[in-house]
Amino acid sequence: MRATHVLFDWDEVQQTMSVAPPSRRSRIPSEARKAIVNVATVPLRSPFRYPGGKTWLVPYVRQWLRSKQPRPTLMIEPFAGGGIVSLTAVFDDLVDSALLVELDETVASVWEAMLNGHGAELSEQILAFDMCQASVRALLEATDLTTTERALQTIVRNRVSRGGIMAPGAGLVKNGENGRGLRSRWYPATLAKRVRDIAAIRHRLRFVCGDGMLVMAEQGSQSDAVFFVDPPYTIAGRRLYAHNSVDHAGLFRLAATLAGDVLMTYDDAPEIRYLAERHGFQVRRVPMKTTHHDEKFELLIGREFGWLDSPERPGSAATA
Repeated sequence: MRATHVLFDWDEVQQTMSVAPPSRRSRIPSEARKAIVNVATVPLRSPFRYPGGKTWLVPYVRQWLRSKQPRPTLMIEPFAGGGIVSLTAVFDDLVDSALLVELDETVASVWEAMLNGHGAELSEQILAFDMCQASVRALLEATDLTTTERALQTIVRNRVSRGGIMAPGAGLVKNGENGRGLRSRWYPATLAKRVRDIAAIRHRLRFVCGDGMLVMAEQGSQSDAVFFVDPPYTIAGRRLYAHNSVDHAGLFRLAATLAGDVLMTYDDAPEIRYLAERHGFQVRRVPMKTTHHDEKFELLIGREFGWLDSPERPGSAATA
């Protein structure tokens, strides 16, 4: 299945939408601001620092999974990236196991090292790495690497790139936090522990380097599975990710056929609201704060939101 950009006829779209398209930047009311998740309260499980990471979404995912009866046996995450949602689901014992899929081979190298018996070696290499300009340059320019060395290269690149962005052309941190430069986001003991922790539950995690939509189609008949779908967004994806071209219309068509429940996240864009409505999905806006402390709404998309519409937080501030 080839990923392509989707073009929309906006005269047609606006005529068929039952709701007015929102502006791309939505002002967050003070009441909704109270529901913004404090990510400092969420356990950080992934060794990645992702610009589109979903740490802020973790309380919502827990709420969604705990509402499922019977309990799901498998979570499938076709655009895994840092994998925080699947990791949380497994570590919190909300599912039996998880299947993570990622197309980016550099990101895949880290998952393959952690899940294929190289976790301890990778952990030791992280602890031993000398974080300085010369060492970073040498590692990032190195070729013909082993699986573990490539995983280390990817983690270092992720940690020293501005905003954690690993798309081609992304620059390196200069001043960083408190003038610490390249060391600003380098916490070797913490990262090594996360790698060891993931390696310790590798019997409950399966990883595929490939096309997430193909895996969704292959696993689509599993009624005891749940799908968390977080594709590169329509607005920022090209800037943030090396693999950013997604057939969004095809993704919605595919999601509508899945036997298991599905939860999708997207930027609050008119194109996405149109596709959700067209394929019978409900939409809720949830407030969040970006890594740059900008406050905005993002979309949760699913078949029903009874679990989110309860008066309990975090979903109490979600709106259509």
